[in-house]
Amino acid sequence: MNFIKKCTEIFCVVLIFIFFLSSCVSNKKVIYLQEKGESGALVSTSENFPYNSVEYQLQPNDIVDIQMTTKDENLNRLLQISGSENVNGGMMGGQNGGDVFFINGYSLDEDGYVELPLVGEINLLGKDLKEAKQLIEERIERFVTPGNYFVRVRLGGIRFSALGEFNNPGKQAILQNRATIFEAIATAGDLSILAKRDEIVLIRQYPEGSKVHKLDLNDRNILNSEFYFIKPNDVLYAEPLKVREIGTGSNVLQTLTFLTTAISTIALIITLTNN
Repeated sequence: MNFIKKCTEIFCVVLIFIFFLSSCVSNKKVIYLQEKGESGALVSTSENFPYNSVEYQLQPNDIVDIQMTTKDENLNRLLQISGSENVNGGMMGGQNGGDVFFINGYSLDEDGYVELPLVGEINLLGKDLKEAKQLIEERIERFVTPGNYFVRVRLGGIRFSALGEFNNPGKQAILQNRATIFEAIATAGDLSILAKRDEIVLIRQYPEGSKVHKLDLNDRNILNSEFYFIKPNDVLYAEPLKVREIGTGSNVLQTLTFLTTAISTIALIITLTNN
């Protein structure tokens, strides 16, 4: 009986020790933009990380804000300027302001066409914003002489989805033409302490289809990668760390609380067994 009791106590101590080592989330797993491969305390750096941004090519179902105006007031009434008259008010409303672009903007159909007042149908599929602006200007010049009109083309906000270990997961909208992946994460309430930051899954749409990428947010080299800026319709998925399978221990306090409870329970079982 004493031998069984002794073995039980040793097993419990070893089990608790292993759990303690494996259940806490270290800072190394949660700190963004680390200098990987180097040791020592974090220090400020003057190193430049040049942007590796690729111009976004418009795709089906994208929403664009197109403004067209001329010096002719009668022609302006025909053009029915859309998108910007109410955008400022919508932007003041925060994330819900993204709906303003859906109502007043222009949505590309499945073939990449938009229908503009007076200009008619125009295909913007695969065009970046500068190319789209040039195409619209070419159409407008059928009615207006060069220099007597103004055209502006912007994205109707950047819409993306945040899934998994985010504090505020779901569909999100950033009312900008360009946003970084960290701005996207901030919009979704940041990653939870249990998110696997070194293997963030990014699903990105391309004209030829979707591709899956895995990103290491702990590595500061992401600053000069093509994935530093998010694109419309991106999907970010944050996988949970293995520690979540245990169900506790995201910080030392939680781990100690669990261990105290576990030790008390084991002591009670041993006492009842002896009796």
